[in-house]
Amino acid sequence: MKVMCKSSVIIFFLCILCQANAQDWHYDFEEAKIEAATQNHNIMLLFTGSDWCPPCIKLERKILSQQQFIDFTAENFILLKADFPKRKKNRLSKTQEEKNFKLASRYNKKMAFPIILVLDTDGNVLGVTGYRKMSVERYISLLTSFKGR
Repeated sequence: MKVMCKSSVIIFFLCILCQANAQDWHYDFEEAKIEAATQNHNIMLLFTGSDWCPPCIKLERKILSQQQFIDFTAENFILLKADFPKRKKNRLSKTQEEKNFKLASRYNKKMAFPIILVLDTDGNVLGVTGYRKMSVERYISLLTSFKGR
């Protein structure tokens, strides 16, 4: 019984730690705009093909999942993700697919992946980028430069 309790405590703290390091992605544009206005932050909109697009996977692994980037975005952006997975096991709900395609029809008509757009609270584009082979620090500087436009 003691071993089981210790294991439960360890699992509990690991869950808390994982949540603390996780990014708070939104999947609904209107909700993201409301939160952005409330917090006076811009929106970082990511178009990704998370399970089939090599540059998307590199962007996630080399930039988006780095703690320095997570901390930066938590302080400066509301995160919005429009994912277009292809594998059956990653299929989105019809509602979410429709939301993502609606966003793409406005912001990513060519369906290029990955694309990151920095939007103001009204949804106006301040800057656009994609995967670039650069350090996390330089990527942060790039996104920061969009905020000033």
